[in-house]
Amino acid sequence: MSRYDAFTKSLEDYKGDSNCPVFKSLELLQGKWTLKVIFFLLKNECMRFGELKKAIPQITNTMLTATLRELEQSNIVKRVQYNEIPPHVEYSLTEQGKALLSVFYELGCWGKDYL
Repeated sequence: MSRYDAFTKSLEDYKGDSNCPVFKSLELLQGKWTLKVIFFLLKNECMRFGELKKAIPQITNTMLTATLRELEQSNIVKRVQYNEIPPHVEYSLTEQGKALLSVFYELGCWGKDYL
């Protein structure tokens, strides 16, 4: 049985069920900017707010803040505040966030074939 067949078979138990792992994952990663923020945090070990803003110039400060807060509440992103002069904050992925690397790898492979 292929990996795809095993996955498809396991999803049969969740048809129409909000407890479906795929449904829950999509719900967690929904949002216009969520995947882009995760992508840049995968590429860089940690980033400051301004660096993320430069990497995604179309995002507003409000939306970047909201997206980072949602990802932090979901335990995907870790926020560390340094009380120095000047104070600054760094964002990085948690272990759960880093586990998304394989998802992005597969998405990249698909994109390479598709394009």
